Amino acid sequence: GFLEDGILVQDVSRTRRRYLGSWTFPWDVMAVLPTELLCLLPGVPRVPGVPAARANRCLRLPRLFEAFDRCETRTGWPNVFRMAKLMLYLLLGIHWHGCLYFALSARLGLGADPWVCPGFTRLLRRYLHSFYFSTLVLATVGDTPAPQREEEFLFLTAGFLLAVLGFATITGNISTVIVNLSTAASAFYPDTGPVRRYLRAWGVGGRLQGRVERWHQHLRAQRKLPAEQEVLQHLPRGLRAEVAASVHLAALRRVGLFRSWEHGVLRQLVLRLQPQVFSPGEFVCRRGDVGREMYFIREGRLAVVAEDGVTQLAVLGEGLYFGEISLINIKGNMAGNRRTANILSIGYSDLFCLGKEDLVEVLAEFPSARAAMEAKGRELLLRMGQLDTAAEAAALAAEAEAERGLQGLEVALEGLQTRAARLLAQLEASALRMALRVQRLEGRLHR
Repeated sequence: GFLEDGILVQDVSRTRRRYLGSWTFPWDVMAVLPTELLCLLPGVPRVPGVPAARANRCLRLPRLFEAFDRCETRTGWPNVFRMAKLMLYLLLGIHWHGCLYFALSARLGLGADPWVCPGFTRLLRRYLHSFYFSTLVLATVGDTPAPQREEEFLFLTAGFLLAVLGFATITGNISTVIVNLSTAASAFYPDTGPVRRYLRAWGVGGRLQGRVERWHQHLRAQRKLPAEQEVLQHLPRGLRAEVAASVHLAALRRVGLFRSWEHGVLRQLVLRLQPQVFSPGEFVCRRGDVGREMYFIREGRLAVVAEDGVTQLAVLGEGLYFGEISLINIKGNMAGNRRTANILSIGYSDLFCLGKEDLVEVLAEFPSARAAMEAKGRELLLRMGQLDTAAEAAALAAEAEAERGLQGLEVALEGLQTRAARLLAQLEASALRMALRVQRLEGRLHR
C-alpha cells in the first residue's frame, strides 16, 4: 500500500500503477538482476568473480533500512528489535571481514605462513577459521598469529582500527537501549528520587518514607498513571475521548449509577474523570469536610468508619460511588455541601474523581441523568435521616412560586417587547412622513 492524504491505500491496481511509475521500480529491478550468471561465461574466474558479480544486491540497502525504520516504529518491543538489528550488523561485519581475510589468504597462498588461512580441504572448515579469526580481530582480543608480510600488517591494522570504531558504536547503541528501557517509566510515572531526598532533608521519619516508597511501587507494579491528562493533552478532543473511553469505559460501566445512563453521558464523563490512588489507612474524605469531588471505586475496598477512625460501619467495593450528596443541590439536605461520612481506604484503592464543576456541566446537558442522581441521593438521605421533608416541601413550594413569578415576568417582558416593537414601527412611519413633508416644503421654497 501507499499513503494518500495520510490514509493507507491498499488497492492492488492503484498500488501497482504507483509503483511502476516510481523511481524505486528500476532501482529494485537492477537489484534482482541475476548478474551472477556472468560467471558462467568463458574466461571469467569462478570463485573470485562471484562476489563482484553480485554487487548489485547492495542496491537493496535503502529498502532494508526503510524496512528496519518501519518495524522499529511499529513494533511493541523496539528495544528488543534494536538489539537484534545490532547483532545482525555485528555478525554481518564479521562475515564480510572474514571473506576479505580469506580472499587475502587465497592471494598470498593458503597455509603459506601461520597468519593466513590454513589449506583445509573442507570449505566449511575454511569459513569457520576465517570467521573465528575475524571475531578475534574485531573483538580486539588480539590473540592472533603475528603477521609476516606487509599486506598482513596493513590488513590487521585496518581491522583493529575498525574494531575500535565498532566497539564504540556497539557500546553507544547498548547504552541507548538501556536508557530507553527506563524512558517509558520515567515519562509516565513520578520519580521517587526528589520526594525521597526531600523527606530525608527535612528529617521525616522512616515510616512515612516507607509509605511513599510503597505507593510509588504500587503505581509501577499495577501500571497506573496518576498524570493521565498530561499524557493525552496533545491529542485532539475527539481522539482524546476515544482513547479515554477505550481505557476506562469498561470500568466506568461497572459503576451501578452509570448502568442506566446513555452512552453520550459516559463519553462526557470519561474526559473529566481524574484517576487517583489511595494507600492503605488513608482517608479519602472526612465527615464535615466541604465536598468538592465525588468518587467512583474502580478497584479496591473502602471502609465507612465511625468518628474514632477504627470502627467500620460499612465496606464499599468495586463499582460503588460516594460523595455525590455534597455536590448535588438536593432540597432539604441538612448537611448542605458537607461530607456525611468518614471514608478510609483499606488497601490500595483505585478511584475515579469527578469535580463539582465538571459534574454540574455534564448534568446540565443531560437532565434525565441529573434527575436519576438526585433521586438516588434523596433516597440515601432519607435512610440516613439527613433529609428535612418540611424544608424540602418549603423549598419546592418556593421554587414553584419563583417559577411562576419567572413565567409572569417572561409574559410581561414579551408584552413590553411587543409594545416596544409597535412604538418603534410608529416612530419609523412618523419619521418617514416627516421626511416627505420636509422634501415637499423644500421643493416649494425652490420654486
